[in-house]
This record gives sequence, structure tokens and C-alpha cells, in this order.
Amino acid sequence: MKKPMHAILLMLVSSLTCPLLAQDIRTLGLGATAPDFDLPGVDGRSWALKDFADAKALVVIFTCNHCPTAQYYEERIKQIAADYKTKGVALVAISPNDPKSVRLDELGWTDLSDSLAEMKLRAQERAFNFPYLYDGDAEAVSRLYGPVVTPHAFVFDAARKLRYVGAIDDSERIQHVKKHYLREALEAVLAGTEPPVTHTKVVGCSVKWAGKESQVRAYMEKLAAEPVTVAKADTEMLRALRKNESGKFRLVNFWATWCAPCVAEFDDFVTVNRMYRHRDFELVTVSINRPDEEMAVLEFLKKKQASNRNLLFASSDRAPLINAFDPDWQGEVPYTVLINPEGKIIFSEKGSVDFLVLKRAIVKAMNERKPW
Repeated sequence: MKKPMHAILLMLVSSLTCPLLAQDIRTLGLGATAPDFDLPGVDGRSWALKDFADAKALVVIFTCNHCPTAQYYEERIKQIAADYKTKGVALVAISPNDPKSVRLDELGWTDLSDSLAEMKLRAQERAFNFPYLYDGDAEAVSRLYGPVVTPHAFVFDAARKLRYVGAIDDSERIQHVKKHYLREALEAVLAGTEPPVTHTKVVGCSVKWAGKESQVRAYMEKLAAEPVTVAKADTEMLRALRKNESGKFRLVNFWATWCAPCVAEFDDFVTVNRMYRHRDFELVTVSINRPDEEMAVLEFLKKKQASNRNLLFASSDRAPLINAFDPDWQGEVPYTVLINPEGKIIFSEKGSVDFLVLKRAIVKAMNERKPW
């Protein structure tokens, strides 16, 4: 029995308006033809499936900026692209993530999120030698391929039939790799034989399908409801602040309500804290306003939702307080330092901060201590 037209229209509308759930996605099956695509790349041009028509094999890897597992594989993907280019293999990477569906705490291992503009920055910094394409708006191409995580690899033969789908290798930590699934699949396809392994499980960050914006909003509302306080800091507290026995990376920003550059960049400090605070990281802001301006300082901090640790100079005699933290600091604001858990300053800026540079310094320092 045929469905009435209004029922068909209702189903169509629902498919366009309801959030896309992970369980609704089906990974492309072995033997399937490579779905067509036409997507913008970080190089400023659009790339389509036909652009790789002459390749003896095509590798499509779904990956992204923010995922730590994906970052583990960036150099390996570059090496595979270089090693197999002379053998007639083309490699293209596609970011499937909707940037609006990524929470700030999911950016704790990265300096960049997954917008096209940020993909361009990552590709330039890491010198990607393959097309890096953006599918984060409609995710139409990603839905056809069905990646589960980032990274997720698909290998197609000369006829563009899927011959391998799964992990690049068997460990994100390169020193533990024993099985090179992607390379073995490519060797087999180029030789005209069946890959020794055609499908593997994948480990990585889940694809951020569109429709999670409401979850992101709810998360931001939860952050906005966190209490905001300020405490007075004397010379003893400022010496302890500089010494840093917290066991964490400590970012300290000295500012004032009357400092225009301080006010202009304050939101970015709040964002940085929200990105990294679930790791071994903390933000401490120190207002050099006078003690009798405490209520104005607190009002500003509440407006900015600064639920991190906030301090205020405890005395109008600022010189001893300045010297207690840093005798070489003359008292100008903004003044920002990043102190490692051993008490060493590893980033310092007197004046406005370049937040991309700062985030790269934070991520580099923290990641150097993660397992490899």
C-alpha cells in the first residue's frame, strides 16, 4: 500500500530538521563505488572525485583538527601521501565535523577547532601535502561515506570500488604499531590482489554530526551558571602564585578594568580556560585595580562569566605586590605568563596576546607530557 503524499512530505521534512544521530549513519560497504564529492579545500579551490580520475588507487581519510587521535596521525598521513604519490596513489582528507556541534571542552587537546578557516591554519602550520577538504556545513558527503571516528580511512581501487575501510594502523602511538593496515591495503590494490585485511575497527574521536547545537548551548548555559568570585592578593599570595606548586600549568593574566586592551581580550582568556581546564591547567586573573574597586571588578568578572580563580591587588601600594610576583615587571598591563608545574615561565607577553600563539604554547607544553 502506497503512503499518502502528506506522509511522504512529513518524512522528508523530518529528515531535514531532526538531528542526525550516529546510529543513523552507515559506513560504506566493501565493493561499493566511491560516492562523488565537490568540496572546498584549504588551498582555496574545490576538489571533486573526478580530479583524481587518473589515480591507480584513491585514499579518502576522514580526519579533523581538534581530535588528539587525528593529530597523532598527521605526520603518518603525510608520509603515506609522499610514499605512494610516485606509485600513482592519490590521497585526500575530509573533515566531516560540524564546528557548531563541538563543545569547548572537546578542544582541550588542540589550538584550533574544525572550521574551514582553522583548517587552513592547521594545514599551513603542519605543511600538509594532500588536499584537505571541508564538509562541516551540510556533511552530505560524509553521510554517504559514513565515517565513525576521526581518523577513518577508505581505500578505493582504479575502478573506485571500496577495497579497504578502517584504521590507518593498529596504534595511535607510533612506537607500538605492528600492523600497517592502510599501507598493506594499498600494496595489494596496486598489485591487483585482495588486501590481507579489508576491514578493521577504528579508534578515535566520534564524528561531530550536525544537530548537537542544542547540547552545546546547554553546556554553555551550565558554564554561565558557575559562581564567580574574587579574592584579595597580598605579597605572600603573589609569591606563591609565581612559584606555582599547583602541579598544573598556570596561566596568569594581570589586567585592570580601565585597561582597554585588557578588557578587549578578556573573553579569550575565559575561552582558553574552558578549553583546557579539564587537563592539568588553570587560569588565574589578577586585577591591579585598587582594593576599593572590588565591586566593580567583581561585576566585570561576572559579566564575563569568569568562574576561574580571580584575584585583586590587596593594597593601593602596588610596587611591593608587583615585585612579589616579578621584580623585572614594571607594572604595565596586560601582562600574561604561562608557568609550568616546575615553576618555570614558558610563555610571557607584556601587551595584548596573540591567542593562537598562546594556545599553541599551552598545547605543546601539555602534550609533551602525555604518553607517546
